[in-house]
Amino acid sequence: MLTQAITLVLLPAMMAFAAWSDLFTMTIANRISLILVVGFVLLSIMIGMSATDMLMHVAAGAAVLVVGFVFFSLGWIGGGDAKLAAVTALWLGFAHLFEYLIYSSLFGGALTLALIQFRLLPLPAVLASREWIERLHHRGGGVPYGIALAAAALVVYPHTEWMSSVRF
Repeated sequence: MLTQAITLVLLPAMMAFAAWSDLFTMTIANRISLILVVGFVLLSIMIGMSATDMLMHVAAGAAVLVVGFVFFSLGWIGGGDAKLAAVTALWLGFAHLFEYLIYSSLFGGALTLALIQFRLLPLPAVLASREWIERLHHRGGGVPYGIALAAAALVVYPHTEWMSSVRF
């Protein structure tokens, strides 16, 4: 019962929190990634995942972390985005990594285009006093890509072996 509750709640809740945090603050706290790493390890042990399968999940996460930090060093993404993508890859493994990256790209592109359009419009006075909206509206501002990463994870996660192990 505890295993099923963790499976159903942990990753989706942390993804929702990461998206919310990125939208309102343009940051993704390290504690989100740490909670997900610890949760992955505990849940893997609880369900009896083999050491080989665990190592393959770790390899998927490590590969995304390396690429993410290359992108971060080039200024293309934020450090929180790199860590969130990596910890999501840890959970999804190679079996769902390509699908996750495709959805992340599509959602990220749509989000970027929406922000470009939003930034071309005048900001209504009622919204101008909101710091987070002003930051999103600023033409030179960044894109809270954690929203796209979290949305992609929420689309892919129900199709993983984690969710197929849940019995209602």
